[in-house]
Formats: sequence, structure tokens, C-alpha cells
Amino acid sequence: MKISQKKSVFHNEVLTRFDLYKSLFLTLPFQSVKHTGTILPFFSTHCEKGVNERLAPEEIIDSFFGQDEQYVQEEDRIDFLFRIVQYIERQVVLFDAVEDSAFHAVGKTDELGILQSLFRRAQENPELKKKIVDKLNNFSVRLVLTAHPTQFYPGPVLAIITDLIDALRGNDVHNIQLLLQQLGKTPFINKEKPTPVDEAASLAWFLENVFYKVASEIHSNIDSELELPIDDVKQLIELGFWPGGDRDGNPNVTAESTKKVANMLRTILFRCYYRDFRLLRRRITFRGTQKYLDLLQDLFYENSFHPAEKPTDDTRKILENLEGVKEVLNTMHDGLFVELVEDLIRKVNTFGCYFTTLDVRQDSSILRNTFNYLVERHPETALDLKTVTSSEADKEKHIPFSELRLGFDKDADKLVIDTLEVIELLKDIQKSGSERAAQRFIISNCQQASDILGLMQLFLWSGWEKESLTIDFVPLFETVDDLSRAADVMRSLYTNVEYSKHIRRRGNKQTIMLGFSDSTKDGGYLMANWSIYKAKIELTAIAREYDVDLVFFDGRGGPPARGGGKTQRFYASMGKEIANEHIQLTIQGQTISSQYGSLETAKYNIEQLLQAGIISELQQKDGDTLTKKQKEVIDQMAHESHDKFMSLRKHPLFLKYLETLSPLKQLSEVNISSRPVKRNSGKELRLEDLRAISFVTSWSQLKQNIPGFYGVGTALQWAEENNLWSYVKNLYESSGMFKTIIDNCMMSMTKSNFDITAYMQYDETFGDFWKMLRDEFELTKKYVLKLSNSSVLMEDYPIERASVLAREKIVLPLLTIQHYAICSLRNKKMSPEQEAIYRKLIARTIYGVVNAGRNVA
Repeated sequence: MKISQKKSVFHNEVLTRFDLYKSLFLTLPFQSVKHTGTILPFFSTHCEKGVNERLAPEEIIDSFFGQDEQYVQEEDRIDFLFRIVQYIERQVVLFDAVEDSAFHAVGKTDELGILQSLFRRAQENPELKKKIVDKLNNFSVRLVLTAHPTQFYPGPVLAIITDLIDALRGNDVHNIQLLLQQLGKTPFINKEKPTPVDEAASLAWFLENVFYKVASEIHSNIDSELELPIDDVKQLIELGFWPGGDRDGNPNVTAESTKKVANMLRTILFRCYYRDFRLLRRRITFRGTQKYLDLLQDLFYENSFHPAEKPTDDTRKILENLEGVKEVLNTMHDGLFVELVEDLIRKVNTFGCYFTTLDVRQDSSILRNTFNYLVERHPETALDLKTVTSSEADKEKHIPFSELRLGFDKDADKLVIDTLEVIELLKDIQKSGSERAAQRFIISNCQQASDILGLMQLFLWSGWEKESLTIDFVPLFETVDDLSRAADVMRSLYTNVEYSKHIRRRGNKQTIMLGFSDSTKDGGYLMANWSIYKAKIELTAIAREYDVDLVFFDGRGGPPARGGGKTQRFYASMGKEIANEHIQLTIQGQTISSQYGSLETAKYNIEQLLQAGIISELQQKDGDTLTKKQKEVIDQMAHESHDKFMSLRKHPLFLKYLETLSPLKQLSEVNISSRPVKRNSGKELRLEDLRAISFVTSWSQLKQNIPGFYGVGTALQWAEENNLWSYVKNLYESSGMFKTIIDNCMMSMTKSNFDITAYMQYDETFGDFWKMLRDEFELTKKYVLKLSNSSVLMEDYPIERASVLAREKIVLPLLTIQHYAICSLRNKKMSPEQEAIYRKLIARTIYGVVNAGRNVA
């Protein structure tokens, strides 16, 4: 479809329908809603005009109120602004639903069915089919849901969106109006901070309503397209889960909450099974099936509604009885309704008794403290604390890997206690759902081999045995320095006698997690991308040297600044030097709702990742494996970009600018996450303690998106001035990896708008700092447009561009209100009560702005 056609379709199917249906808000039986909706277009136009004229937010808001006598009192003005915020929040929901309902018409017209197309070609080409089948036998896609708060819809709102999409798809005006009424009455915010268990329950909505159904459907399609028996296709789609297990920087996650989440996931899964089973039993009423169905009835019902305190893994029993039903149907009843049984078999094969693998994550410093605590408390370990805390060589040499069972005192540090308790708890979780229920321990901020070896020893001191240590130890390398050391760390592990034995027991497979958002915060956008890519090349080479099956787990987050963007294109362009047999990545916040929030979008995006993994090996492009010269050019540009970013980071106003002019402080007041905004929350803010999600969110609220572009323009300018532009141009045209980096950068920039904060250039303290940020934005824009031969950002992605711009227009009033409140707090004398109201107003604007940004993923 031509670009002009795409624009036309998007305009008709999304923008026009959104304008049509948003008028229904004016018919809702809520007087304040109708009044607000009538005034909102005038307010939005006034804000847009003021921003275009680069007026200060106080000028924009005050001049609007000056036009109407009913807003003389400050109390009336504040009340109006809060109502505007509530109204726009619901407009964002409507836009989400309209866009999702038009998915087939406008979403990915050129790419729909691309996996099926590959399979159909394979049917006509036996050699290609064999290659695909062989690839699928050692390939999987694992999507790991995290609780990072980059999207704030509560569960009830997600359910409304789902129903609204269906109603919009059928143009059911009556139901649309009813659902909008429900939306008008449904709260968008939590009165209290959610617990880790609350976060898990919220994300479980997607497991139950989307992934449970889609995974089986995709498996069924692959069986059919490749004409394979159901037993011949291994599990291709895996799910991971962090809420309740990810304790890094979150003191609210405890062994008890981990246990509750594991039990909850199991119970929800069995209720899914039970619903399917009831439909199956209504159809299968034939002789010979009763004994199997009766046993399954008891299994599903009891686990759904009367779960045991310490359940056992019933997967094998369930499958044996389902296979029994299937055999009876095939041999005695002409295979009638056998497809219902096969569907449930696929689901049980995929989800077992656990639903999703619960990952445990903790920072290396906590694990070191726990190791040191046990050494100090137990002299019988024959370990000298000074020895194992001195040089890295001594640590690696003296860790004994003994199975001596060690205890701990109840008055020990609570993080030490939690670490030791969760290590023991993992045994119970595995008993209830097999080792797939919880088999990975991720070490954040991993800096040395002893961080892994010491954790392995903690397991052995907690009752685990070497021969049955069914745990994968996953180092997470995030900072630029950690990424540069990653290869040396892994070489030390592969050459360690005990660890190499452990690897062999685990199928000779090693998972390595590579961070992203912290890498961006640490080294800037271009250096973060390049450091991770370079580390993958080095880590792959070492793994191949030691014959280790390497799995990369990418902390790719949601927006480009956190590693997201054109994810499937990234994985399709890894080249020969990077292990890509398995695709594993984190998904979170708006990425979950925008890409996996409905059955259609989830199916499409999972199939895209499957297709990317297949073609990256079977149909590699020559340009995806970089030449020595290309690597040198990118490396030089990355260092130029890094220097530029580091000069920004070291600027004395860097953190002060964020604290003063962005809603960073209010992030801690918004009840969106159980995780604190920063580590060491009681102390003065330091950049290293600021969580990456808060860092990226603050810049996105400013509409400056620094983590997604800063330094790129400087690097490209350097390349041109040093006669390397032809190499850069060639990279953009031939390397899928490099093109994805630049395209994602353009996506971040499209969501930036320095006109909103243009008033800051006149600020005595921050004016020059703002100009420095704006200048790098303009420089980067100039060069990425030149590189992509475009006249506007995202020119090659007209639908995504139109969606971004439409959403930005919707939330512009929210941003104006937000900056108005921030400036008022800074410039006006207020009572404590007034300050609290303005802080609440800022916090409320954050929700709508973030939710509207879903398409950055």
C-alpha cells in the first residue's frame, strides 16, 4: 500500500471515527462531563496556540481563565483543570480502543500474514520446510512481563477497553455509549500504593484473557501450516513473570509475596483450564471417555477453587487423561470433537501447572552481603572473610561449593533473610509446577564471576544439592563498563570446574541478560545500543569456543529509550556473529497493552517475533553481519556520542533540572508501583540511585526524550566532518541493526516537542541548559533526516507517525496544565494545603500523558 493510501486509511478509520465517537461523551448523563466536554475544544485550541507562540504555561492558563468570569476564584480554576484531566484520560482510552478496533484496516497492512506466507512457501519447497522444522525444534520466544510502571490502566479499565474494541468494531453505538458511561464512573487511579501481589494480579489479566488463548492458536496454526502432528512441535512460546519475584531495588517484595504470586498464578491457570474443560465436557458425552473426564473434573475443580497449601505438579496426570480421551475419540467415535481436546493439550503443554515462569532478581551487592553474612556467622565453613572479599581471583579460588547446610538468625538484615528464604522457597514452587515454574535467578549489576559463583554457593548452603540444582544463574550486564567486562566474566565462569559441570547438567545452556534502560542512563542512546550489540558478538564467540548454547535475554523495555521500538526488525538483523536461537525480552507497561492487549495484536506481534527468529538464520542479509570497517565507524560514532552524553550528565544542573522542572518528585506520590522511584529512598538524590524508569519517564513528561536521541546528532556530524558519511549511509541502507537504531531514534524525537518548554530558555538558572538540549535535538533532527532521505521524522512509517501526532495533540492540554502547576509551585507563595493540591494536579497529569504514549513501543 502506498504512503498516501496508508495516510488516507488511517484518517478515515481512526481519526474520523475517533472524532465521531468522542462526541458521545457529550451525551453522557453526567452534567460536569458534558460541561467539560463542551469547553475542552476551546481549551485545547487555546493551549495549542499558546505553545506555538512559545508562551509560558502560566500565560496560557491565566489568559484562558481571563476570558470567562466564572473562573475568577482559584478554587473554581483548579476544579476545572482536574475535570479536564479526567476527561482527557478517558479520551485517550477511546483513542486506544478506536485504533485497536481498526487494526486490520490500518495496523500493519503490509506485514499481516507474513509468517503464514513463509510457511506456504515451505509447503512448495521441501528443503525450506525441513530447515524451518529443524529451526523450530531449537527455537522459542519468551516474553517476560514486568511490573515497571510505564502504563497505568487498572484492571477494570483494561476490561472496558477490550469490550469497547469489540463494540467499535461492530459500530454498536448503544453498547459504545453504555461502555463510555461505565468509563466515566470507573476510577483511573489507586487510592493506595499497590503491593507486588496487586501488580501481579493486574498483569495476570493479560495472561488469562490474551496469552492463554493466543499461544494455543499460534501453535495450532503452525501444526496446520507445516502439516505436523501435534506432538512434533515443541513449545515455541514461553512466558516469564517478574512481579512478586523481582526484588531488585524493591524492599516490598518478600519471600511471602513471591509465594502468594506463585500460588495465584497457578490458581488462575486452573480456572482457565476449568472453563475450557466445561465446554469440552458439554460436547464429549460418549462411551469410554467418562473415567478420564471424571478424574479431570476433580483435578481442575479442586485446583481452581480449593487449592492446596503445598500443591504438587499435576501436569503429567492431566496430559495422560487428555490423551486417553483423545484416543477414545479417534478409535471409537471418528475423531468427533478431538480438536477441542488437542487445544487443551496444547495449552497444558505450554503452561503446565505454573502458567508463567516466575523469575527472581536481586542486586549483586545484596547477594554479596548475604554470602559474607553466612561466612562470618559460620566459622565452620573454613572460609576467611578477608580472603573471599579481597581480590576477584581469591574469591573464585576459595568458594568451596560445599553442601554444608547453614542457618541464619531472625535478627539478620531483612534483605539477607529474604534472599535466603526465597532460595528455599524456590524448591516448593518447583514441586508445585515443575522447574519451569521458577528456574531463573537474575543477578542485577553483575560485575564479576564471583557474583554468580557466590550465589551458587548460597543455594548449596540452603539445602540444594549440586546434582539436582535445577536453577539457571543469569547475569545481568547493564552499564557500559559492565558490558565491556561481560566477556571476561563469562570466560571465567566457563573455565570454572564446578560451574562448567553445572552448565552441563542444565543442558549446556547459559542465559545472559543484557540491560537497556540503565545502559541508556549510563552511556547515552547510541553507546547503549552499540555496547549491547558489541557485547553480544563477544559473548557469542566465547560461548561457541566453549560449546555453550547461549540465550540472550534482552531488557528491551517499551519506548526506544528503554530499548523498544521496531523490536522484530532488531531480531531479524542479528547477523552470523550473534547467537539468536532464542528470543527473550521484557515487555512492560504500554508495550503490554499496545502490542499484547488484544487477541489480534498479541497474535500479530508474537508471530512477528517468531518470523524474525526464523529468517534471521534462514534468510540472513549480507549487510546484517558487519564488516571490520563498519564496526570501526559505529564504534567511533558511539564514543563521540558517549562523550557528548557524559558532558551532559556531568553538568552541574543535570539532576537539578529534572528535579525542578519535570514531575520527577511527583512520580513518588503517584500510586502506580510498589517499587520506589529511587534506590536508597531516604537519602539525597544521586543519578546512580535514580531508577531508569523514573529517569526516562521524567524526560518524556518534559517532551524532551533525551535518553532516546542525545548525542546521536553530534556523532553523525562527526562522521560527516571526518569523511565517513558514505559509510554511515551504507550502514543505514544495508544493516538492519543500524537502521533500527536510527528509526527508533526518530520515533523518540517525534514524541518530543521543545515548543512546550520554550519558556524555559528565559529562565535565569536553566535557560542555557535548555538551549543546549534543544540544540542537540535540532542537530540530530537535521542529520537523521539527511541520513534517511526524509523531509519529516518517521516519514517511512506514516501510520505510526500519524498515531503519535494524534496522541500528542490529545495530551497537549495535560502537559500545559502540568507545567502550569510546576511553575506555580516554584513561583508562587502557597500554604501547605495549596501545595498539596498542585502536587496532586501534577501527579494526575502524569497518568494520561504516559497512557497516551503506548505507541512508543
